[in-house]
Amino acid sequence: MSTQTDTRNKITIRRLREMKQTNEKIACLTAYDASFAQLLEKAAVDVVLVGDSLGMVIQGEETTLPVSVEDMLYHTQCVAKGLQNALLITDMPFLSFTSEEEAVLNAGLFMKQGGAQMVKLEGGIDQADTVSALNKNGIPVCAHLGLQPQYVHKIGGYRVQGRDAAQADKMQDDALALQQAGADLMLLECVPESLAARITRALDIPVIGIGASAECDGQILVLYDILDISLGIRPKFSKDFMRSSSSIQHAIEGYVQAVKQGTFPAAEHVFN
Repeated sequence: MSTQTDTRNKITIRRLREMKQTNEKIACLTAYDASFAQLLEKAAVDVVLVGDSLGMVIQGEETTLPVSVEDMLYHTQCVAKGLQNALLITDMPFLSFTSEEEAVLNAGLFMKQGGAQMVKLEGGIDQADTVSALNKNGIPVCAHLGLQPQYVHKIGGYRVQGRDAAQADKMQDDALALQQAGADLMLLECVPESLAARITRALDIPVIGIGASAECDGQILVLYDILDISLGIRPKFSKDFMRSSSSIQHAIEGYVQAVKQGTFPAAEHVFN
């Protein structure tokens, strides 16, 4: 596998919807700086997320909660400088969208000053009005269901979500409500494989999985996890792509290829 110059057209929301319709898998990764962003661009990663996971993998925090709007803006600006074609998403950090007005203000900052093309926020139907407000102001939204790291203390740790029938039904209802409110993308984290597949089929918008299902329209992982340089234990749903690679670039390309070919995630990376 050799690195090639990325000659794709720019990835847009419309292009992501087309990929869902034609069953072309969407390869996504996190990034936090311009240098790594450039490597992702060369590997033809479709979507790059400046995740609030930077609190853990960059800042060494135990959770994502201490990450500020200023942190997210700075890292978004850095990543934007390394991208050309990939769609750039920025996480809305903890307590940065407690009202519709605050959400629009902070999301607008990430787009106007940071260069983001979409924001991601955690929460179910309770965030539908916020999603609608962002949508009305021309701000694309990726909704985030399942395990929501900003709720880590509320849910009692990093646990698989949606295993019982009532939780599963509510998650699907939440997904449909967020789509109706104007969400352009859906991320499902740490949910049973069958539920993730069911929600993917129920939604018109693309669904990106992390510890979810190979039937999702795309996959995302934390970049540092696939390079085996994260602090702590690598999650079950991730994979060390450096183990079989000769370089960082080769590992990133290997991840993209595995997602595109449908060989990742495998059975050991999802939950029943």
